[in-house]
Amino acid sequence: MTIFSAAVLLFLIMDPFGNLVTINTLLAELSPHKRQRIILREALIAYGVLIVFLLCGNQLLSFLGVSPHTLRISGGIVLFLIALGMVFPDRSTMPTTLETEPFIVPIAMPLIAGPSAIAALLVLAKSNPDLLLNWFLALTLSSAIAGTILWTSPWLFQRLGRRGALAVERLMGMLLIILAVQMMLDGLEQYLNL
Repeated sequence: MTIFSAAVLLFLIMDPFGNLVTINTLLAELSPHKRQRIILREALIAYGVLIVFLLCGNQLLSFLGVSPHTLRISGGIVLFLIALGMVFPDRSTMPTTLETEPFIVPIAMPLIAGPSAIAALLVLAKSNPDLLLNWFLALTLSSAIAGTILWTSPWLFQRLGRRGALAVERLMGMLLIILAVQMMLDGLEQYLNL
């Protein structure tokens, strides 16, 4: 996997267009300027969390005795379930308003740095530990693009509208389903070749 393909994968997993709807609904009571400030802070926190998992994930998996093919298959399953949620969203479990200004939860985690992004980084780091710098660059690129989209989301949300943003999210979900199936097949192939 190249830096670009890893960045595209991480970008799709971070789902900035789907999060655009949720985040702007959660922050609807705040001014656009204050929303942008909160989104920028949360995007930076999410980036930091993902870097920690990228750098320390290998040691954690080695300690737990998890093999690369197991991680690929389980990561593919988690990714598949997340992608299904993007294509067939059930937003009834998400809060529609916040009582206080969000800090880390729910925007940085789990919306931006969710379980599927963490699983994807763990798969990349475990299967190709010698390419850690490439994965770091891919994470930085995808986080920068996703963060920029989210930062401009008050403006984008007005232009796209709720339906337009949901349509883009579903398209990204379809692409993510394809990538999830490929990840599971790679894990199965790796397991069968043992």
